[in-house]
Amino acid sequence: MTHSPIDPVELTAALVRCPSVTPSEAGALQLLDTALSEAGFACARVDRGGVPNLFARWGAKGAARSFGFNGHTDVVPPGDESAWRFPPFEAVIDAGRLWGRGAVDMKSGVAAFAAAAAEFAASPRDDRAVVLLITGDEEGPAVDGTAALLDWMAQNGETMDACLVGEPTCRERMGDMMKIGRRGALTARIEIIGEQGHAAYPHKARNPVPAMARLIDRLSSHRLDEGNASFEPSSVAAVAIETGNPVSNVIPGGCSATLNIRFNNEHDSGSVIGWIEREADSVAADCGVEARVSADVSGESFLTEPGELSRLVEESVEAQTGLRPEASTSGGTSDARFIKSVCPVVEFGLVGATMHQVDESVPVEQIAQLKGVYGRILENYFGDRP
Repeated sequence: MTHSPIDPVELTAALVRCPSVTPSEAGALQLLDTALSEAGFACARVDRGGVPNLFARWGAKGAARSFGFNGHTDVVPPGDESAWRFPPFEAVIDAGRLWGRGAVDMKSGVAAFAAAAAEFAASPRDDRAVVLLITGDEEGPAVDGTAALLDWMAQNGETMDACLVGEPTCRERMGDMMKIGRRGALTARIEIIGEQGHAAYPHKARNPVPAMARLIDRLSSHRLDEGNASFEPSSVAAVAIETGNPVSNVIPGGCSATLNIRFNNEHDSGSVIGWIEREADSVAADCGVEARVSADVSGESFLTEPGELSRLVEESVEAQTGLRPEASTSGGTSDARFIKSVCPVVEFGLVGATMHQVDESVPVEQIAQLKGVYGRILENYFGDRP
């Protein structure tokens, strides 16, 4: 049976018109479920914890060779909609660009790999499979998104041997960068507990503020490392210090602070948290206060060593765009942090210049170009292109 090809630009526009601000699905996954089912994919909703997710596979379950794509249809809020050139969920095409929230991050990426996979699946193939993992919770907590899809795959005997995440990766020109790893990320929260008192009698109180100031200075001025051949130096950023004290004549009884830390593969989250705890205990002992540390880990650092998968992506991108992408580990976290535990993973997608901004938009020609890159990756991976 033949199926109508999926137009990646039309599908991107249709997805943008779904106001799927995380964790709302708003019809985006249902739209993909219908399109992929019509193209011969076996689809399953893998919702967990109120989070919508979609699994789709073309080819035999347990095929000898399988390739996966991963992406998300949830988006960040549009902010002040009156500040947009066009309404953020109307997917207007103007001046050669498709405008709307999610146009770059990353409904165009999902549409491009869905279209490429459907085109690849249109011809008879033996003992191979293409797997699509699409979540509605990458911009949110991500606890029940791609992680839930991978858990479901393990429970149901579904596999993939390599995976490409379609996040925006390019800096200035289409094809100039791919990601082969990411720094780890954690948020540390520190509480210093002292003893409240009158500001005129500081000797009768135990002021937590100087202790916190000393600790934050010690942590934020320390260099965790100098970076290495694959990663830039780890960073420690103090993002908040609070006492909740509305008056000037009271020494507060407590002070809290928040740190955001991005760490490379010379560390893991446990070693970073241990370092914070040791420094906090040292300052607390010196200042006669109590310190408590808690942390939320977004992901561990990882690196997909250059090899077959990275070369495949490099060659496919260069053939389609004329640029050989730089292999980078820069930027924030992505769902590749979950996939790296299952199979080799590389990220490649659009130029990310307008993602999360007012007037997010993508050149229409780049959506078609991205679909071409993904199609080449599939053909080259399965050895169907000379």
